[in-house]
Amino acid sequence: MMDVLSNISLGLGVAATFQNLLYCLIGTFLGTVVGVLPGIGPVTTVAMLMPISFTLEPVSALIMMAGIYYGAQYGGSTTAILINIPGEASSVVTSLDGHQMARQGRAGPALGMAALGSFFAGTVATFVIAFGAPPLAKLALQFGPAEYFSLMLCGLVAAIVLARGSIIKAIAMVVVGLIFGLAGSDVNSGIRRFTFGVQGLADGIEFVALSMAIYGVAEVIVNLEKKDGAAGIAGSIGKVLPSWADIKLCIPSVLRGTALGSVLGVLPGGGALLASFSAYTLEKKVASEPRRFGQGDIRGVAAPESANNAGAQTSFIPMLTLGIPSNPTMALMIGALMVHGITPGPRVMTDRPELFWGVVASMWLGNLMLVVLNLPMVGLWVRLLRMPYRMMFPAIIGFCCIGTYTINSNVTDIAVMAAITLFGYLCLKLDCEPAPLILGYVLGPMMEENLRRALLISRGDPTIFVSAPISLGFLIAAAALLLIVAAPAIRQRREEVMVE
Repeated sequence: MMDVLSNISLGLGVAATFQNLLYCLIGTFLGTVVGVLPGIGPVTTVAMLMPISFTLEPVSALIMMAGIYYGAQYGGSTTAILINIPGEASSVVTSLDGHQMARQGRAGPALGMAALGSFFAGTVATFVIAFGAPPLAKLALQFGPAEYFSLMLCGLVAAIVLARGSIIKAIAMVVVGLIFGLAGSDVNSGIRRFTFGVQGLADGIEFVALSMAIYGVAEVIVNLEKKDGAAGIAGSIGKVLPSWADIKLCIPSVLRGTALGSVLGVLPGGGALLASFSAYTLEKKVASEPRRFGQGDIRGVAAPESANNAGAQTSFIPMLTLGIPSNPTMALMIGALMVHGITPGPRVMTDRPELFWGVVASMWLGNLMLVVLNLPMVGLWVRLLRMPYRMMFPAIIGFCCIGTYTINSNVTDIAVMAAITLFGYLCLKLDCEPAPLILGYVLGPMMEENLRRALLISRGDPTIFVSAPISLGFLIAAAALLLIVAAPAIRQRREEVMVE
């Protein structure tokens, strides 16, 4: 207990410096903006700002990118409630009851409850990270190459299982991501693979070019195909703070959503999206009478908003302690840390304690900033909603091209980005979710490295992966997940979701 408190004190000392407070404010503000504006998400924003983050100190860069991620969960609820257009996928279920409340003239209490529930969940999730991450990091220090390979394989399988739509498409995207990650020069032999004779690909496909192509330009092209609708605000916003009766009614919902989101956020492929949907489903089943879900029940706002913010923050646990990204945004952050020369994993906590605990402490400060940004500044976000998307896409594409070029000053990276953009656009049109591709790209090289190390240690004997108990446990978990998702009932449910 004392160790955790001293570590949190260290983190607050790092996060409370003027520079880090400024970048925390910038991140949370940008996160709120991209959450409010439909069509722009935290993944796109983090990808666009990644070249800028390379000029910052690692802790400042990670604090800013973290603020963008969990800040977008706040901002996404604003559009979901006011105009029934979720700014973030995790805010889809918030719109079901939130927008109905707005139509009934209760937009203010809905927005207030979303902000207060998110702040409480964020505070709890910060302590979950502080208390849960150190034991996990100590356990991870016992991992060898076989355990790491099996863990990463299990993570990719979990990403496939939790991906939306067809399991075949999810597997295909993971395989493509693995191939993209293995392109370039082999570390051991120096032989080039998957370069097609292009000299610029000798060092592999640039991560920034890939992420900006998939989540920047390709997303813009898809969003341009949608018609710009006028943002009509349903009813008046009124008083923002909810009444004591509303708060008392929502306390159990917030607690359940926070607990569920804190657990589901750790799962690879889970994060805020899975947490919000699961919390809403749970709330419909266990909430006390009278229940009016879908007709303006404030508990239908409190539960998913608490869950998505808790899930957004606890998704940092596997990224920082194991080096395993649980979603595309975490994958981008791993890429940013690697460019800074930091390998995410259990040694971050011991080798760079100021980085780990500074980011953890900044999450609580960032959540406090978000309450201030979201409640008094609702009028600003309402005006921002009226900005047509067609006015923003030129700047997005410009940022993507400039950012990709400035990493290595290499024209080949621009060409790679253009080629992958066409591929990414085709994937999006075919309902192939890009998240498994990004996770495959990030984990692929690490999986290969640990596979080779394990086989070298065992002198080529593959039974090393089943002889180590922890490694065997991860392999069994991966097989169980595949069997579950292959079950007819589960497969039919995925297909129904894909059609919807």
